[in-house]
Amino acid sequence: MERNAKFIAGLVIFILAALGIGAYTYLQSREFLRGPQITITSPQNGETFESALVVIEGTAHNATAISLNDGAIFADSKGNFKEKLLLLPGYNILTVKAEDRFGKRVEKTLELVYKEPQKVLTAGSTPAGM
Repeated sequence: MERNAKFIAGLVIFILAALGIGAYTYLQSREFLRGPQITITSPQNGETFESALVVIEGTAHNATAISLNDGAIFADSKGNFKEKLLLLPGYNILTVKAEDRFGKRVEKTLELVYKEPQKVLTAGSTPAGM
């Protein structure tokens, strides 16, 4: 009877240890399985602007490196980033990339349009270049 109790106690300890190791492994590998994530909160994809200056805002999770059009940008301790950028007249494509410590990468693309304000000619003035 005593031998049976020792066997059951050993089995319970083994099962608890296996569950503990499994839970620890899952928690440590969760970031690897999920990979980096980017959420762009402002501006919206396809938005049109009448000002060349635009502020790109968003959040990056599980990322060690973040870039906007291949230029490094920085996030605070919560993963929030905010970057000012000048748009060229017409159609602009912006790319935000993030990479985690395991080398996994994710990319988000924004397509924005900058419409230059119409230049108003007054009487007696001539267009530039004439």
